[in-house]
Amino acid sequence: MFYKFMVHIVRGIVWILNGNVHYENRQQLPPNDSYIIVAPHRTWWEPLLFALAVSPTPCAFMAKKELFQNPFIRFILKHANAFPVDRKHPGPSTIKTPVRDLNARHLSLIMFPSGTRYSTQLKGGAVLIAKLSKKPLVPVVYQGPITFTGFLKRQRCTIKFGQPIKIAKNMKMTEQNTETVNRQMQQAWDAIDYSIDPSFHYRPLPKKK
Repeated sequence: MFYKFMVHIVRGIVWILNGNVHYENRQQLPPNDSYIIVAPHRTWWEPLLFALAVSPTPCAFMAKKELFQNPFIRFILKHANAFPVDRKHPGPSTIKTPVRDLNARHLSLIMFPSGTRYSTQLKGGAVLIAKLSKKPLVPVVYQGPITFTGFLKRQRCTIKFGQPIKIAKNMKMTEQNTETVNRQMQQAWDAIDYSIDPSFHYRPLPKKK
């Protein structure tokens, strides 16, 4: 109930702040089942737009554990199906929790396989979760302003989905197989980016010191 309420609130806020968000290829989303949304990480507000894009499907989120230190933010995150992750020392729950959410709770999962906005190196967590949960990976990209100031200027934002990537039941979790799936994800993102704007090139903002 809280999640549905928050979706309506966030949708209204996004419309007021920007009002120029476009969702494309939503027909690629698997019907009547949960799935794993995978994207290159470009802004902090992407998860909100992705959640709006797949609504009314409820989603779970991975969030860095530091965000849960504030009681007010912790309350919102927990009731919005977010769970804490220690990015430096991830434990078994980093895999077990999303697998449970995908299957037992029937939540879809929003993931950034690179972990941060400043890395292009894909980790193996998304592939492992897809393998264990038996759920497809759905590639999606955000193209639009990278700064929140640009977002507030109502610059166009595009959220576009690609064809789901299914993990074979008999695929072994080897480093080579994981790299093969990661390469499929990267190729899918590149193709989606090109289909939106062939001249697009993501440049991350400088890290705050």
